[in-house]
This record gives sequence, C-alpha cells and structure tokens, in this order.
Amino acid sequence: MYLRASKARVFSLWLMTLLASTAASTSWADEAFLPPVMELTQVEISKAGLLEQDFVLHFRISNPNESKLPVRGLAYKVRLEDLELVSDGESRQSFTVPAYGHQEFEVPVTTNLWRRMKPLVKLLKKAETPIAYQVSGEVKTGRLFGRKVPFSHNGELTHGEMLASNP
Repeated sequence: MYLRASKARVFSLWLMTLLASTAASTSWADEAFLPPVMELTQVEISKAGLLEQDFVLHFRISNPNESKLPVRGLAYKVRLEDLELVSDGESRQSFTVPAYGHQEFEVPVTTNLWRRMKPLVKLLKKAETPIAYQVSGEVKTGRLFGRKVPFSHNGELTHGEMLASNP
C-alpha cells in the first residue's frame, strides 16, 4: 500500500515538473517568436456572374523565425481599397514554412458582391494605379499544442495582378 502511494506521488511530481517546464519554455519561445508575414500576390478571377463571383487568391506566407512554422490552416479577411472582398475566409490547408523562408499557396473563394459591383468595376477601371489591399486574420500553427497567431499586412496589387483570369 505504501509503495503504491509513493509511486503515485513520484508520478504526480514528475507530471507537475513536466507541465511547469513546458509552460516556462512556451513563455520563453513566445518572447522570441515573430508573427508570419502574409502577402496577397494575385487575385485570379475564375468566374464573374451577377450573383456569384469565383476568385483564386494567391498568398505568400513568410516565416521570420529561426525555426520552421507548421501551418494547419488560417482564417482571413481581404480588403481591396475600401471594398471588402472576403470577410470570413478560411483555409484548412496544411504545410510547413521553412525557417527564414516562405511558402506560396492558393485559396479558392466564392463571393456575392452584387451590392458592391459598381464600386468594384470602378476600382478595376483604375488600370494605371496600383490597388491597395489589406489582408488580416489568424494562422493556425503547431502540431500537438496548436495556437492562433494574428497577422495583418498592407500592400498593393498592380492591375495585371488583379485582373489575372483563369479561362
């Protein structure tokens, strides 16, 4: 009986030590961790109907950290100038971004911009000026103990990058 209680104490002490060291190492890692940079590199128009528009968004995620970044999905918003192109986008793609490297990926999107069609057409007519964009959201990272890392990036797309179409 005493031996069994002793083993239980040793196990519980070992478990508490493991959890405490994991928590300490996680807080240390958080101080050195830099959030990834998410860029919108192209908006490909697949189909543009009156009630439904299909796009393929091309992204590049850059990892500014010295360790690889396992990505298990993302939630995002995309704005073009003052127009919200995607308000609650989600991707469940999984890939790993190398340390100090980047990874490119595509996300298909279907939207209904019927009410915003006039401002979108006006925006696309500005062929000679770049179109400002903002992409923001959260990257879901990790394997066993995942976490959500927020990101926000402002950039510009040229007219060619915006109007690329997939026949």
